[in-house]
Amino acid sequence: MINLRELSKNPERITSGHRLCAGCGAGIVARQVLIATGCIPVVVTSATGCLEVSTTIFPYTAWKTSFFHSAFENSAATCSGIEVAYKSLKAQKKIKEDIRFIAFGGDGGTYDIGFQSLSGAMERGHRMLYVCYNNEAYMNTGIQRSGATPKGAHTTTAPAGRVKQGKDQYRKDLTQIMVAHNIPYVAQSYIGNWNDLMQKVQKALAIDGPSFINVLTPCRLGWNYKVEDTMELARLAVETCIWPSYEVENGVYKINVEPKEKKPVVEFLKMQGRFRHLFKPENTYIIEEIQKNVDERWKILQFRAKIDYGA
Repeated sequence: MINLRELSKNPERITSGHRLCAGCGAGIVARQVLIATGCIPVVVTSATGCLEVSTTIFPYTAWKTSFFHSAFENSAATCSGIEVAYKSLKAQKKIKEDIRFIAFGGDGGTYDIGFQSLSGAMERGHRMLYVCYNNEAYMNTGIQRSGATPKGAHTTTAPAGRVKQGKDQYRKDLTQIMVAHNIPYVAQSYIGNWNDLMQKVQKALAIDGPSFINVLTPCRLGWNYKVEDTMELARLAVETCIWPSYEVENGVYKINVEPKEKKPVVEFLKMQGRFRHLFKPENTYIIEEIQKNVDERWKILQFRAKIDYGA
């Protein structure tokens, strides 16, 4: 458990006054991640996306740490290159201080366009933390579907109408793909629980190797919900097990937040306009399919955690 009083003494490394939407989860992710770093020097790279375009509008910046903007597809590659340069300079004794490296990317720049960059950086073993602020679509360019978009969600490229009822496919399980890279630390988190996210960031940064955290990040514009419901939606995703909070450390699974009473997925879906069409009588079977998929995947995760801990 993080000491909140001590945490409040840490420097703010991203300022208010940026131009992210009201209720946007991306700014919350960046702020909490950077506060969790404490006073350690940090270099941040960020792919083009909502977080970057809204915090670095020339000639202004909201970042109060070293910041490098890279293209949509190569935040991880850029971060890994900087990390290698740092190691060389430190070996030459031109740099003495310890520095940590964090790459940010949205789901479009992580699950899809930037996957090759991410996979390569993780496989090579660079000491860096990659944080995916996962808002489940290409929100910056017009709410197009991505590999992270859930089944049934309405987007501009997978619309709900006469022919289709939102996205046909289930989302890609990128967290498990990262586990398959055999890196020291992989986790899923969410913005409705600052303690969960910050503990995972601190654990990831302490590891001498690559780490990855996939953070569910509600988007008021793309998900179509009330501005004040951002945190509540993130918590509901965990309480319904649509988005479990767990970590995999050196191959060992641990569920961090296990709901006392698992809520039905309909509680999460009904708060968002992107799922409104699913509540038509002829489409309720899609909700049933989503519930079945969530139940199956939750049982698999519980099985993995219990096997690893001998429960």
